Amino acid sequence: MQDFPEFISFKCGIYIEVFVKWLLDNFMGFFDVLNEGVLMFLLKAEAFLLWLPWWCLVLLVFLLGWRFRNLRAGILYAFLLSLIGVFGLWQLTMSTLAIVLTSVVISLLLGIPVGILMSHHAKLEVVIKPILDAMQTMPSFVYLIPAIMFFGLGMVPAVFATVIYALPPVIRLTNLGIKNVPKEMVEASYSFGSSSWQTLLKVQLPQALPTIMTGINQTTMMALSMVVVASMIGAKGLGYEVLAGISRIEIARAFDAGLSIVILAVIIDRISQGIADKYKIPEQ
Repeated sequence: MQDFPEFISFKCGIYIEVFVKWLLDNFMGFFDVLNEGVLMFLLKAEAFLLWLPWWCLVLLVFLLGWRFRNLRAGILYAFLLSLIGVFGLWQLTMSTLAIVLTSVVISLLLGIPVGILMSHHAKLEVVIKPILDAMQTMPSFVYLIPAIMFFGLGMVPAVFATVIYALPPVIRLTNLGIKNVPKEMVEASYSFGSSSWQTLLKVQLPQALPTIMTGINQTTMMALSMVVVASMIGAKGLGYEVLAGISRIEIARAFDAGLSIVILAVIIDRISQGIADKYKIPEQ
């Protein structure tokens, strides 16, 4: 009586496997084209970051910190970024930044339009919310399996596994930001003859911008948190250094790479939050 009855059994994983195999059999050409496009963008982003002199990036971080925080913050962020070069991990950091940048760009291209659609269609929101819940609670390692099946090993499957994991925050917060725009402002826009498209671009999105920026911030943080997991399927960069340090019990190697990831996360988080605060509309 203590064991669950064996005759009551249902496993949904087999249906997901059948669906994935069906996609592979019927849309492999599409995935090949997608793979080539993402890889081209990824390699160009990496090449640009590696071509850029280190002091230019440090100066850019200083200016952004000064502009959106304060002078002291700009100096601190520039110093922290310089530490990565001192650790001898600058090139690996640029590879990691290229993967994160590509993942975030794809996430924003998908997430912001979906969030906008959710805010305007209640039925669509009911359907998508459970999917987002599953995407956020599913162990991140699970995403590596379909990514490998569709794109093989390398940086591209790492990007798509990262996108799946990092996509929900920007969708949720875009939806939330637009829905929280005061109805009076939307009604006033319509009363002055604005179309739905004009109301979205000139009223709702500007009002929701701080919330959307917070979503972008959270998506970026989640993309950074995937770099070690993504290194298991061929992604280069700091994540691979952490993984190699763990597998070989090289504490110093893993610590330096892990600390560099933390530094990147802190800098990106503070600057993006500063941008969100800068454009926050003061309460009346």
